[in-house]
Amino acid sequence: MTTTTLERPATQTMTFDALQAFLYAEARALDDRQWDTWLSFYHKDCPFWMPAWDDYDTLTEDPANEMSLMYYPNKQGIEDRVFRIKTDRSSATSLPEPRTNHNLSNIEVVSRDGSELKVRFNWHTLSYRYGDTDQHWGTSFYTIDVSGPKPLITNKKVVLKNDHIHHVIDVYHI
Repeated sequence: MTTTTLERPATQTMTFDALQAFLYAEARALDDRQWDTWLSFYHKDCPFWMPAWDDYDTLTEDPANEMSLMYYPNKQGIEDRVFRIKTDRSSATSLPEPRTNHNLSNIEVVSRDGSELKVRFNWHTLSYRYGDTDQHWGTSFYTIDVSGPKPLITNKKVVLKNDHIHHVIDVYHI
């Protein structure tokens, strides 16, 4: 069991185990369709971006001027997406919602600057709907502010590695 301490301002600390628990809890909120709980992991200014792969097998770099698979410039966009999921007001949301299972691995702290952690991890999500099981996998890059009473994601970039998508992909797939 890892107990590496990730320093927080003043006398607060966050262990690696606590960081893992934070990431697992976010994934569990998606699997359990606890949308309000899932939203509570995000800072109000958090961009949520999933770049696309271009024709040269390179990720796009500018969500404002290049194709993205998903882009919300802040939490308000994420909240709008959740509102549409919860109220069935989106053609991208099919009922029943898929059952999902998120698996996280290779969690690492890439850098630490004061109360800000830059984290990278791999993920694999299985989803089941209409008798079919799909899988998506990739790597996520989070910036997490650990200065408050609860850590908050302040930046989220998701790289989908299996980008041959045969149906609409949503926030719960990644």
